[in-house]
Amino acid sequence: MSARTRVLTGITTTGTPHLGNYVGAIRPALRMARDAGTDAFFFLADYHALIKCDDPERVAGSRMQIACAWLACGLDPQRVTFYRQSDIPEIPELTWLLTCVTAKGLMNRAHAYKAAVDANTARGEDADTGITLGLYSYPVLMAADILMFGAQRVPVGRDQVQHIEMARDLAQRFNHLYGAGEDLLTLPEAVVDEDVATLPGLDGRKMSKSYDNTIPLFAGGPRALEDAIARIVTDSRRPGEPKDPDSNALCAIYRAFATREQGDAFAAELRAGLAWGEAKRRLAAQIEAEIGPMRKRYDMLTVHSDQVEEILLEGAGKAREQARPLLDTLRRAVGLRAPRPASAPVMRPGPSVLVGRFVTFRAKDGHFHFRFLGADGADLLLSVPFDTPQQAGNWIGVLDKAGGASSFVWGRQGLHLEAGEHVGGHACALWYGDERLAESGPFASAEDCEAALRHLVAELEARWRSLQAG
Repeated sequence: MSARTRVLTGITTTGTPHLGNYVGAIRPALRMARDAGTDAFFFLADYHALIKCDDPERVAGSRMQIACAWLACGLDPQRVTFYRQSDIPEIPELTWLLTCVTAKGLMNRAHAYKAAVDANTARGEDADTGITLGLYSYPVLMAADILMFGAQRVPVGRDQVQHIEMARDLAQRFNHLYGAGEDLLTLPEAVVDEDVATLPGLDGRKMSKSYDNTIPLFAGGPRALEDAIARIVTDSRRPGEPKDPDSNALCAIYRAFATREQGDAFAAELRAGLAWGEAKRRLAAQIEAEIGPMRKRYDMLTVHSDQVEEILLEGAGKAREQARPLLDTLRRAVGLRAPRPASAPVMRPGPSVLVGRFVTFRAKDGHFHFRFLGADGADLLLSVPFDTPQQAGNWIGVLDKAGGASSFVWGRQGLHLEAGEHVGGHACALWYGDERLAESGPFASAEDCEAALRHLVAELEARWRSLQAG
């Protein structure tokens, strides 16, 4: 089974989701997540929100709205890892480790900090008036978000590319100082949609909550969408007069929701004299055709916020299973020990490697399952349904204590793995006595099934040895 490419992206929780979020982050990320070769991580950047906002109710409300927007747009929490940034305590700890290798000069060049300094200087104020350490160093927190999960590709707007480059710089610096020839941190790459890197807002500047020039994604329904589009700044040219499609945001936003041919035709009609009012009505209809079907699910999710909360907590559990082993490795690399309960025996830490993990989730029918994912994130084993998450968790505990994958193969502990024929082809199955606990497949041939079984055994054995090593 080939390794999958890990993709990560998030949205700061300081406002209502808008079209710029959808075009610049949500849509391209979800497209990549649908690829079977992608292991996707999506998060709500609520630590980042504290840099910009000191209103707790706004942060909490925005967090739920954005979570509902991701889910309404097609995010499948069973296929991806979806979590709140603040539910992962490993992230701020990694932020500190990275801060200690970050050059101040690098932070001085960050766009957001430089823009704030320039604004203060233009007003004749002290250069650092109103600038917090949060604003100054938030590129380090963003780097920790990315590096914590070994993201290889990060979908961003072009204005955020600098932060990905900084994350690469910090990863390289950390690897150089502490890696002893090994790349402890993965170097990410920015992924920019070349057609729509940054969506313009109502006034032609980047669509941003900071500029108060956004078009809502779902809030307010079709009427709010139409009202916002009606406020897009245009010139005074009348119907029939040729218009410059590039003189305002109208055509750029249209192209973000249309094919290249449709966008070219729209621009040609403006040059031929299409009225601004009619152009805005067409833009609203073009956008609504794409996002309208998603709005009904968004409205349902906002009513049933308890379901969204459950999804986020399950996602946090999956994310922390990935974060803890890496952070333990990094702590040892810098000379710290991995934290352990006070009652735990003192062990000599051994080398840490990425290993497979168990995750639990709730299916649409209400039943719970556990899934075993390989070190590369590939699905290797799916359990039968259980009535409660505790049942699924108990079986994970049994498997982790069973004595290594060789015990499964030879039938110790009442457990055994086998490859054989099954409905739809060949499958690997995990049994407890006569009870079928989990399976993988189907596979097209017995040879493929046997190869999958060998891979599964190796992954389970590696996990068990890692747990034994502490």
